[in-house]
Amino acid sequence: MVARATAEYCRSIGDDVVALSRADLDIADLASARAAANGYRPDAIINCAAYTNVDGAETESEESFSANVTGPKNLALAALEFGCGFVTISTDYVFDGAFDGFYTQRHQPSPQGVYATTKRRGEIEALTSNARTIVVRSGWIYGRGGTNFLSVMGDLLREGKQVKAIEDSYGTPTFAGDLARRLRELAELDLPGIFHVTNSGEGTSYFGFAEKVCELGGFDPALLQAVSHADLSRPAPRPVSSKLACLYSERFGLAPMPEWQDGLRRFLATNS
Repeated sequence: MVARATAEYCRSIGDDVVALSRADLDIADLASARAAANGYRPDAIINCAAYTNVDGAETESEESFSANVTGPKNLALAALEFGCGFVTISTDYVFDGAFDGFYTQRHQPSPQGVYATTKRRGEIEALTSNARTIVVRSGWIYGRGGTNFLSVMGDLLREGKQVKAIEDSYGTPTFAGDLARRLRELAELDLPGIFHVTNSGEGTSYFGFAEKVCELGGFDPALLQAVSHADLSRPAPRPVSSKLACLYSERFGLAPMPEWQDGLRRFLATNS
């Protein structure tokens, strides 16, 4: 989802984009990563690959480690060897969710569960393997072609289906199209470190997001059912609140990200 949005945006501004699938490149294989970097000689590599099945990672830890740790490390090493910039995507789940406010780069990561732990380890491996690395933490990402809850909620409501949404878990929704634009900006900025990238605003709960989908899409709010995160029996732990804010994006001349409600409006308008 994010890779498609990023490739589409970069092409729209005239970039020559090479978008590789898993069949084209196994990022867990260093030789393959080096061969791809050597063959294409890009100005920048943007890593949108990841193992994102939070619950599945609890039993598929090797797959999660390969995609989320070994992969970013290999791409970072390949970028270092061939002198190109490197941007890799991480997650709000590197935090434990015990903090009520917005997590910034000043907060100490405390990942819970296999998925979160591998994403944090991937950050460290990439940053230590290549000092030019840019890590982008984001969260609650939705967009065209997405299969996660936030992405398909509008389709479910359009079909008149009941939707259960958690009312006591909070985050900062992020439209993949807006994230893609910022990934490209950061690649060009070429300032290494960790950036938090989400749409602006006070954040919301899953239920609040669902209510806004109903409002903007003209769907029946009676289809919504509020539930607690404690009511759901899920294998992996998740942060109860994982809202993100960046300490220095605007200090580096980057414009504020659009409000999350605006991103949702644009998504629904193009995904109806």
